[in-house]
Amino acid sequence: MEDYMLPCLNKRLFGVECMGCGLQRALALIFQGEFTAAFNMYPAVYSLIALFLYVGLNILFKFKNSNKIIGVLAILTVSTIIISYIIKLIN
Repeated sequence: MEDYMLPCLNKRLFGVECMGCGLQRALALIFQGEFTAAFNMYPAVYSLIALFLYVGLNILFKFKNSNKIIGVLAILTVSTIIISYIIKLIN
């Protein structure tokens, strides 16, 4: 499966991983049932999936207070991405 994954252009050109590095592999690990390994690969994968699922369901069913929930999920996802990226750069 890794033969079909897109390479990180940022890492290839500049030698530094981008904030999205690991997302493809994390999704592949989820499909393989490796949930802990997916979280270790890309910690924001579950909040990102929750965000996209909620937005998709909201398009179909129009939940009450959906803007607040989407905002909270988006802030959670973005902050998880930024924090994990900083930790990745430090280590």
